[in-house]
Amino acid sequence: MKKILVVDDRAEVRDLLERTLARGSYQIFSAGNGQEAVALARDEAPDLIVMDIMMPGDLNGTEATRILKSDPQTRVSKVMILTGKEGAQVVQDATNAGADVFVAKPFSPLELLQKIDELLG
Repeated sequence: MKKILVVDDRAEVRDLLERTLARGSYQIFSAGNGQEAVALARDEAPDLIVMDIMMPGDLNGTEATRILKSDPQTRVSKVMILTGKEGAQVVQDATNAGADVFVAKPFSPLELLQKIDELLG
């Protein structure tokens, strides 16, 4: 069973993502900020991390992605950036940090699941 780590500071978004992902055959973990995400990714070795960009604390989603992709223990995890923040610079920053795909909020649950299936093959 593939493991997915959901990272968003808003509980209602994490809940929506968890309900959406429950339609697939995934083991789901969640974190509310970048620091929790890095620690949980190191402990659980998820196949995919669905990461929001805008989060409180010292690590936003872009910086957390950069850390995860530079760590030999977690760099094999795919990272999907999921955010309501728009603009070419946001996409460029996420790509430079190592994100594998960028999905804008609001998202279609079906489209999200299709992208996840593509990433996890």
